[in-house]
Amino acid sequence: MSRSLICGMCVAAALSASAARASEPVTNTLAVQHVLTRADGTEQLEGAAAAKPGDVLQYTAQFRNSGNAAARGLEATLPIPSGVTLVPGSVRPAGATASLDGTHYSPMPLTRQVRHADGSVSSERVPLAEYRYLRWAPTDLAANGSLAYAARVVVAGNAPTTPATH
Repeated sequence: MSRSLICGMCVAAALSASAARASEPVTNTLAVQHVLTRADGTEQLEGAAAAKPGDVLQYTAQFRNSGNAAARGLEATLPIPSGVTLVPGSVRPAGATASLDGTHYSPMPLTRQVRHADGSVSSERVPLAEYRYLRWAPTDLAANGSLAYAARVVVAGNAPTTPATH
């Protein structure tokens, strides 16, 4: 995964999260970190300027309300770039919906109808590698409060491995 793809995720997440009113003093940041497992089995998070196939990354969107009143209707949307696969069970907080196109959201796991050669139709789970967005239901953010949303992905084997130049 290139540096530009990781930076692009930061910009996309920041732009896709919104409060009900632009005048509310809500800010957000997105941290992209490598998830490393120590010899004792505990996890450590480190900054990720670039990634290679097989790396596990955690995206954490942090929202802060520095105002004196609650921010109403905060909705967080986290884009998932192609070239990575969502890690099952890693979405926090639970209850996010997912989308393949950024328009239609459904509870996870996503399913689709498949028509077979004999004309029958069955439902099948959509592979996690096809998920492109996560969205959490609108919520209120208390004055001087913060909220965090996170998901982990694994970098696919065919993703670029060298940082892009700017």
